[in-house]
Amino acid sequence: MLRRVLLGMSRSPQIKKAVSSLPVSSGIVARFVAGETAPEAVLATEKLVSNGLNVTLDHLGEDVTDLAAATATADAYLELLRKLAEAGLTKNAEVSVKLSAVGQALPGDGEKIALENARTICLAARNAGTTVTLDMEDHTTTDSTLSILRELRQDFPETGAVLQAYLRRTEGDCRDLAHAGSRVRLCKGAYKEPESVAYQDKRGVDKAYVRAMKVLMNGAGYPMIASHDPRLIAIAGSLADRANRQPGSYEYQMLFGIRPEEQLRLSGLGHTMRIYIPYGEDWYGYLVRRLAERPANLQFFARSLISKK
Repeated sequence: MLRRVLLGMSRSPQIKKAVSSLPVSSGIVARFVAGETAPEAVLATEKLVSNGLNVTLDHLGEDVTDLAAATATADAYLELLRKLAEAGLTKNAEVSVKLSAVGQALPGDGEKIALENARTICLAARNAGTTVTLDMEDHTTTDSTLSILRELRQDFPETGAVLQAYLRRTEGDCRDLAHAGSRVRLCKGAYKEPESVAYQDKRGVDKAYVRAMKVLMNGAGYPMIASHDPRLIAIAGSLADRANRQPGSYEYQMLFGIRPEEQLRLSGLGHTMRIYIPYGEDWYGYLVRRLAERPANLQFFARSLISKK
């Protein structure tokens, strides 16, 4: 129930306005968001890479309904990629892009605009020596996102995909994408979805996650296991062993600020460990979804509010 309430909050403009005005930048926000600018994101990347970790960076924002804003988001990624290249970080850092932030939600030619903006970002990433992963959003955008992915992979086959285990369709999508050269990040999913399209209880979602992992681990692609759940991480390792996968033929991914000790532990065992770093001014929706994924974070959030003048 609490999770559903929090996910509803993530799209409430009234609550967003109230929370965004609170002075929490050094509290819960700083824990989960690297900063508001590209230099701050690069600094966070440098720290993680120096500890043997890899990174994917997300310029926060989604559901853009203004062409100028979509163009500005694409430009922000170009700036970020330039700065990552200048810092010599592109061997260990890629970028994650939400298509709704680069035009997908625009009326009329939104999908075409998003494709062109994503193509520009992919070209800049390749020139910088790195790659792009297309983030997945709510279920109403899944078909559009996978269609744009197919178009991009004609010229940029290295483009990564994201699939959400709680969607009932995902096991089939995994089969479609588990081919050679295909990078697929598997996450549980963090949007409020109806029961008709998504599993609602933790047990159902976990079982779906394991089924999807089996498909990816036994396929010819490159699975990216995005989970903080100790049990699912252990199962991923067992599935990789059964599929005769060596470290480097798959990777683990976790969010910035969550289970940092476990991130270092997995990296220390020789696994590729990639940290998802969000940055930018539009942090509200992202933050609330993180709270929904692990409501225990609410205590930390409350303490950060109380401690601020």
